[in-house]
Amino acid sequence: MKHLSLLFWVLIIAGTTCLGQKNVHVIETEIGDIVFKTYPKKSPIAVKNFEKYEQKGDFEGASFYRVVRMDNQPNDSIRIEVIQGNFTANENSEGPIPHVTNDKTGILHKDGAVSMARGKPGTASVAFFICINDQPELDFGGKRNPDGQGFDAFGQVISGMDIVRKIQSGQTEQQTLKSPIKITRIYKKN
Repeated sequence: MKHLSLLFWVLIIAGTTCLGQKNVHVIETEIGDIVFKTYPKKSPIAVKNFEKYEQKGDFEGASFYRVVRMDNQPNDSIRIEVIQGNFTANENSEGPIPHVTNDKTGILHKDGAVSMARGKPGTASVAFFICINDQPELDFGGKRNPDGQGFDAFGQVISGMDIVRKIQSGQTEQQTLKSPIKITRIYKKN
């Protein structure tokens, strides 16, 4: 009985801690929710950019449309695993944000990291991706991009990696999902 009482209090404290988390966002998809936290003090530019589109409702009707797996990047010597989301109404984009490297932010591309997608440094705007497994080649100094500047990670999945992996397992033509996974909405919980 003493152990059950201790377990009860541990669960209550853990639950209260989780409920009190700040900067928690929910990505509602047609197959389930992905919950992640953001780091506005470490990566203020990327977080502010993401939240701007989130608050305007621009992600409603967006989708996860691209998955990168070990088996669908035959021409890449440095392979990664991510799913990528975006909204297609590019006229809503307010333009690119400055590139901030993760050697400055300290946010690494670990399993579940949420990061800004980009072409050249300074071109990130509305597309974002979620890492599956650790992806150090996406960090500053990594070799996925020849420029070595890495990507601007700004968040971390705290629940729903099963949904991320389910999206990643979808049928693709090259790296494009044959049936993109619709994002119903993205919202901040607190």
